Amino acid sequence: MPPTLTLGVFDSGFGGLTVLRELLPLIPGARYLYLGDTARLPYGSKSRETIARYALSSGRFLLEQGADHLVVACNTATALALEDLKQALPIPVTGVIAPGAQAAAATPGSHVLVLATAATVQSGAYTRALEAQGLTATEKACPLLVPLVEEGWLDATPETQSVTAEVLRIYLAEAQREAPHATSLLLGCTHYPLLTPLIKSTLKSLNYPLQVIDSAHATAQAVAQSIAPTPSTHPPTTHFYATDSIEKFQRLGSRFLGHPLPPVELIDLGG
Repeated sequence: MPPTLTLGVFDSGFGGLTVLRELLPLIPGARYLYLGDTARLPYGSKSRETIARYALSSGRFLLEQGADHLVVACNTATALALEDLKQALPIPVTGVIAPGAQAAAATPGSHVLVLATAATVQSGAYTRALEAQGLTATEKACPLLVPLVEEGWLDATPETQSVTAEVLRIYLAEAQREAPHATSLLLGCTHYPLLTPLIKSTLKSLNYPLQVIDSAHATAQAVAQSIAPTPSTHPPTTHFYATDSIEKFQRLGSRFLGHPLPPVELIDLGG
């Protein structure tokens, strides 16, 4: 791996930081650029044309900053704009959906339950990707989970923890009725890795023994395999950009990345 390899990672907000968190130990010595397009989130409520326009402006910005490989760490942008990005940019582009489906294909069983946002479910992207792997898919929209994670209702107080646990239990109980024969659970949103311990304990309490697959981890593995990094003693460098509220990005981003963020640079990508 060239010592100047630069990986650009973008998301509409904070969730893509879970992909970056997985990349950092896998590709040491690289330069990482992360863009959170917080001024224009949520992408899920926008048209396909608008999402493609936003994704292209983010991708082009990271290309201008020197990115050699673009990671689309956003399920909505992957579902609706990945092909636009691949056609428009002269660098490799990796999304989060195909790696997750490929990881599911490597697990026992043939029926996969996908937890995702409403926009991702409506796109049908995971169903198509999983069916291409010869698997059966059931997609379950969980619209309350992202705001609960972003509000920090995982470990703030016992009361907020109980709310998040109950919301998750309701979603998984519904999913159990809808897909009783599922054998694995694919996390189809990059916010959801923060919920993994709670998801596993809830599945156990429901006697719903699913193997949990983290699409953020699968994406990082796919990028590392495509680059084939060599061992490095140099620590990675990171630079963070946001299109709105850099103070909020730094505060919430630290929760997703697992350690404090350095100063975040505010940029303007237009409307």
